[in-house]
Amino acid sequence: MKNNMASKAIKFLEAHMSETPSRFVEEATWRRENASWLRWSRQLAVTLIGYMQDNGMKRADLASKLGVTPQYVSKLLSGTENLSFKSIANIEDKLGISCLVIS
Repeated sequence: MKNNMASKAIKFLEAHMSETPSRFVEEATWRRENASWLRWSRQLAVTLIGYMQDNGMKRADLASKLGVTPQYVSKLLSGTENLSFKSIANIEDKLGISCLVIS
């Protein structure tokens, strides 16, 4: 019974296997190598999401307020955008908030 179930599972997995090779190892390596600035980027994203929720805003509203495209706001909210200090200061100035807290 167990062999039959295992065989069915293997056949199912083979039938649904992606033709595109996995990039899991490369992506995990990239995340590990960039962990420091990604932590800051995620903090910025969480702050912006909170700002949007507090002010009843959508991405397009935030984009308008920042003078950027909604696509760029999506990048900011992804938590993987590598920003300069100047870009962060610009966001803070336009929204009247602090995005990064140094502890």
